[in-house]
Order: sequence, then structure tokens, then C-alpha cells
Amino acid sequence: MKNQTETLEHASVRQYCKAVRVPTVGVNFVSLAEQAVKENHSHIRYLEALLAIECEERDRHAITNRIRDAQLPRMKALEEFDFAQAPQIPAAKIRELAEGGYIERNEPVVLIGECGTGKTHLATGLCLAACRQKRRVRFATAAALVNELVEAKQNNQVRRMMARWQKYELIALDEVGYVPLADIGAEFLFQVISDRAERAAIIVTTNTLCGAPHNVFNAESIFMRTPRSMEAARRYFAVFLLRILGAAFNISISLSV
Repeated sequence: MKNQTETLEHASVRQYCKAVRVPTVGVNFVSLAEQAVKENHSHIRYLEALLAIECEERDRHAITNRIRDAQLPRMKALEEFDFAQAPQIPAAKIRELAEGGYIERNEPVVLIGECGTGKTHLATGLCLAACRQKRRVRFATAAALVNELVEAKQNNQVRRMMARWQKYELIALDEVGYVPLADIGAEFLFQVISDRAERAAIIVTTNTLCGAPHNVFNAESIFMRTPRSMEAARRYFAVFLLRILGAAFNISISLSV
């Protein structure tokens, strides 16, 4: 009779847990109760343990969802970056960025360098760190972003698409300036970046100054070649410059463009 009563009580508790949406409590309340009795915990201590395990599981799910929504190209954490092989890169500064202060301050991070210098890995690692802080993040190459917006224009959905991009606390645009852009593509890219100026954080990876032709998004100035774009670059993208040039890695907090 006792076992039958316990079974009914357990089923009832699980139903209540389901109703109030605390599934982890429903899975663990019996084992935690047994542990509480064994270790002579108080009722409050037992309740605390139940709530803690529920919160931990919710945090885990939230982080998993943030990482999925970020659409990272690969799971490369900053912990995997071999700073010993790149002593010119200030590991302490990168780790400071990973804490997320620049996101709170709505500041840009610009990674400039040749192919193979680790820009994408660092950008991905910073995005992953932000996801672990349960921030809304989105990663995309500049070309993929432009293609997405051009398609949205064809479907008369540009405003909705722009609004979606503005909701992210952090976006990372990879390979800016690597591929020639048509005028409409350059305008879209400019709009996405300028819309975030002093409003939300952004990470940009790009190649070094390459004498880009007139129809290529100018990688060094970050924005297009127009006076309007240069002015915006001077105002908004002089906060952080992480320059990766093989053996040279410099940081400027207030860069003069």
C-alpha cells in the first residue's frame, strides 16, 4: 500500500511539474529527496537543490539554443586558439573581449589581416563566448548577408530582414572586402553596419589594405569608398583595431583613421 501511495504521489508531482513547466524538477525530485534524507538536509535545502538543478538545465538549454541560432561556421572556442604559436597576438586582450564588456558598451571589434592569420577563429570564439553568456548572436560572411538581403528585396521583405538583424546583441561579419559587391550589395552591407553604430556590438573580419578597386567594398576603411562611409568609419570603427599581419598584431583603443 505504501509503495502504491508513493507511486501515485510521484505521478501527481510529475504532473504538477509538467503543468508549471519545471521538467527537470519532475525528473530529479525523488533522487534529491532521498539524498536530502540521507544527508539530513532541511526542507529549504532540498527546495534550493531542486530549483538550482532546474535553473542549471534551463541555462544549458538557453546556451545550446543561442549557439544554434548564431549559425557559427564551426565550433571553435578561444580556448582552442594556440596563442603560443602566435605570440604577437595579445591573449590577455582577447580574453578581456571574451568577457563581453564591448557588447555592453555597443563597441565594434575589427579584425584585419591576411588569410590564415586566425581572424575567423577569433571572431567565432568571441561569438561562442557571447552565446555562453546567453546573448543573442549571429555570424555570417559578408557575401552571405548580402545575398540574404538581396533575396529579401526581391520578396519585398527588406524591412523585416533588417529588423531581424537589429535584434541581435552581437553580429559578426566575416570576410568583409574579400568579394566584389554590386552597388546594391554594398549599400545593404553599409546599412547593416551603420545601423548598429553606437547601438549594438559588431565584429568585422577583413583583409588588409589591398588597394581595392572602385567596385569593391573597401576593406581597410570598413565602409564603402563614399565620403559618407569614410565619415562613419572615422566615428564608429576607431574604438578597437586588432590588426593581424602575420608577425604584427597591434591594438589601438582610439585609432586615427
